[in-house]
Amino acid sequence: MRKIPVIKAARLIARGTRSFHADRPLAVSFEVTHSCTANCLHCDKGGMKQEHDRMQPHDYRRMRALLQPMVAQVSGGEPLTRRDIVEVVRAIKEPTGLPYTILVTNGQLLTEEKYLELKGAGINQFSISLDFPNELHDWFRRSPGLYSHLEKLIPRLARHRFDDIVLNTAITRENLPYLLDIYEKGRAWGVSVSYSAYTMLRTGSQEHFISSEEDLKRLRETMQKLIALKRSNGRIVNSDWTLSGTYQFFKDGYVPGCNAGKRFLVVTPDGYLRPCSMHEKKYLRPEDILKEFVPENSCGGCYVAIRAYLNESFWTLLKDNVTSRVLRQKAAGNSCGG
Repeated sequence: MRKIPVIKAARLIARGTRSFHADRPLAVSFEVTHSCTANCLHCDKGGMKQEHDRMQPHDYRRMRALLQPMVAQVSGGEPLTRRDIVEVVRAIKEPTGLPYTILVTNGQLLTEEKYLELKGAGINQFSISLDFPNELHDWFRRSPGLYSHLEKLIPRLARHRFDDIVLNTAITRENLPYLLDIYEKGRAWGVSVSYSAYTMLRTGSQEHFISSEEDLKRLRETMQKLIALKRSNGRIVNSDWTLSGTYQFFKDGYVPGCNAGKRFLVVTPDGYLRPCSMHEKKYLRPEDILKEFVPENSCGGCYVAIRAYLNESFWTLLKDNVTSRVLRQKAAGNSCGG
């Protein structure tokens, strides 16, 4: 998470502490649509969909009041395909400024004007997908011209100095050689980077999964280098725990102890609840998930960002966030003047 004023940080900690002890989800992903402008090789939500029963802004206000998350993720599909996305964001935000709200986007429909409008509506962090630091990104997303658009847009957004942009990279066999280059690209653009792991649960394909001994060795070495870079400047959002766990996930193909449905859950575009986006069964109430899904959940087939971050304890999450913030501030100070 990015910079948070002291008063809002105190409210965030209080909300998270209450939720942690009451078995309410710390994070909720509001999938506001399943339509998308891209058709990515590693994803199951490509193309535009007919959605006649999507929730409206007032429905999101009601759902937010019910779930009271510490962190809300506004995702899809591509959330910017919704013309009322600004109203949806306003409905998810409370007058207190909670929850900490993250917009997940491929960036194709994002403009400087839309960025500022969404910032004013309450978005705290913009998570913009970047799979490659060059035009291979267009090939992987099957979206011609996307990288060129991002290359021009993101540095322009970063110049507003809100420090609220994070490049989101899903690690696959194809982009493994480019992970350090993506970090350098983010640094050059003045933004941070978050890494997560491709999962076969989404597509059923092993094609993009890292499994060979040679690739695993390269992944381990790359994660060690990223950990060193994170400690030196804080421009990598992941904790050391998560970066190390990413290698372990690909090595074993499995990470036990999933907290889906308890520490995080998904709200579908039509208003149902799911423990995570990879489980198709829908529920009407969070207590139904706690009763029916959580006790039987033995899934370990993903290490996507929302799960990887919340595998840590609540206090470890806070500690890592404070440490990253200090490192970013030091790095910014070292780069000024002189």
